[in-house]
Amino acid sequence: MSKPQPLERDLQQMQAALAEARAAAEGGEVPVGAVLLLDGEVIGLGRNGTRGEADPTAHAEIDALRNAAKVLGAPRLPGSTLYVTLEPCLMCLGAMIHARVERLVYGAADPKIGATAFLATIPVGFYGLNHRLKVEGGVLAEACGDLLRAFFRARR
Repeated sequence: MSKPQPLERDLQQMQAALAEARAAAEGGEVPVGAVLLLDGEVIGLGRNGTRGEADPTAHAEIDALRNAAKVLGAPRLPGSTLYVTLEPCLMCLGAMIHARVERLVYGAADPKIGATAFLATIPVGFYGLNHRLKVEGGVLAEACGDLLRAFFRARR
């Protein structure tokens, strides 16, 4: 059985996340970008900022979640979809769970600290985990991975 093709909206939003990732790279940051969508509207954009902000939590996903929460004036984002160019780490997945993000769509897999496979192994209700988000990976994975590889190749 073949993997279903990404929705047109998913491709468009991942392109927007790639634009955020390119902007992060131009600023000397690891090129990861994120877009948060709710009811078809972009409510949050994010890009990595850990180096420039000297903040280990300044990941693209956290940036997008913070921006969206400010726009809505609420810490919960039910019904939203987060698009990110790199598979999220455990910290970012935890933030998505707390924010009640409904769906995560990511580009390139992160074999080092990507945590979506780990999240799938945790039973519902374990340590209070009362929210599950739908996860889809591999959307524009090649373009997302190429951007990351080019960035690190240039830094070596």
